[in-house]
Amino acid sequence: MQFVCAMEELVNAVSNVQRAVAAKSNIPALEGILLKATQSSLFLAGFDMELGITTTVPATVSEPGEIVLSSRLFGDIVRKMPGNMVTVLCDDKGNTTIRSDVTSFTITGISAVDYPELPSVDDGVGFTLSQLTLKSMIRQTLFAVGQPTDPRPIYSGTKFELSPGQLRMVSVDGYRLAMRQEAINTEEAAEFVVPGKTLQEVLKLLEDDESPVSFAVGRRHVVMSIRGYAVISRLLDGEFMSYQRTIPQEITTTVYANTRMLMNAVDRVSLVINDRMKSPLVCDFSGNEVNISCTTPLGSASDSLSVKIEGNEEKMGFNSRFLLDALKNSETDEIRIELNGALSPMKILPAEGDDFLFLVLPVRLKK
Repeated sequence: MQFVCAMEELVNAVSNVQRAVAAKSNIPALEGILLKATQSSLFLAGFDMELGITTTVPATVSEPGEIVLSSRLFGDIVRKMPGNMVTVLCDDKGNTTIRSDVTSFTITGISAVDYPELPSVDDGVGFTLSQLTLKSMIRQTLFAVGQPTDPRPIYSGTKFELSPGQLRMVSVDGYRLAMRQEAINTEEAAEFVVPGKTLQEVLKLLEDDESPVSFAVGRRHVVMSIRGYAVISRLLDGEFMSYQRTIPQEITTTVYANTRMLMNAVDRVSLVINDRMKSPLVCDFSGNEVNISCTTPLGSASDSLSVKIEGNEEKMGFNSRFLLDALKNSETDEIRIELNGALSPMKILPAEGDDFLFLVLPVRLKK
C-alpha cells in the first residue's frame, strides 16, 4: 500500500475516528485505526464493537491496500510531523513508513483481515434534520442520561421517538427527565434508544449550520452521516420508562423567570454545597419573588430575584446540581416553571410553547 495525502486532512480524520477506538480490547486490531487506500481516496475507521466512526479523505494512491495501525502511536506521529503532505508506505509484512519532509517513522501494523466487519443498515428507517437542530436537541437531553453503571442500561441512552412530522428525544435517570421535540419533514415512524456515549461523540462532530444529518435506523444499529463522517452505533435494548405518566398534568403554580438570573442565583447559593456536605436547595416561591437558600456545615447562603407568579405560593427543596443542569440547558432567555405542590416534580419549559420540558424531582424538606 502506498498513498500521499494532505497532512491537515489526515490529522482531522485521525483525531475524529480514534474517538471510537477501543482503549483496551481482547482483539488487538480494535486498538488501532483501519486504513484502506483505494483508487483516489483513503478510508479510515475506528470501532470498539459498540461505536464506530468512519470517514474518507482524498489521496493519491500509488498502490491500493489496507492496514491497521496503532491509534495512539499513529495519531501522535501525524499530529507532530512537519510539512503539508504525508506519504504512507506499507510492505507485505505490515511494516509501515510514514514520511513528511525530512521526518520519517516506521511502525508495525496489523493485518486488516483481523479487523471486525463494521455493521451496516441497508433496509432501515431513514430521515434527516439539520446539524443545528440535532445539536440543540442532543444538548438539551444528554445531561439527563443515566450513568453507564445504572442497573437499567436502557437509561444510559436517549430515546428517539420518530412520528410523521415530528422527532422527540427523551432522557431519564431516575431523578430527572429531559424531553425535546422538533417538527421535521418525515412520514416515517420508529422508536429506538441511542447510547449517551454515542451522542457525546456525535455532538463533537456537529457544527452550527443547516447542513443535513442523515439517519439510517435498523433493528440493532443506527448510522448517522455527518459532514463526511459516518457514526455507527449499537442501539440499546430494553423497556424504556413510560415517562408520560411521570409528567404532572395538574398545575397549581406557574412561575415566569429570567433564565440567566435564576441560574446565577442558584449557582451562588450552591457554593456552600459540596459532595460531602449535601443539603437541599430551598426555593420559596411567594410574593412575585423566588427566595433561594441553603444551609450546610460549611455555612449558609441566600439569594432572591423577582419573578412573575400565578397561582399558589410554594416552598420546595431540590438537588442543586440537578436544578442547575436543567437551567443551563434551557437555551432560552425566559422560562416557565410549573408546579403542582411541594412533592410533585418541577416542570421547566420555555416561556411560550413546549419545545422542551425538563422534570426535576423535589427533595422532601424537614419541618
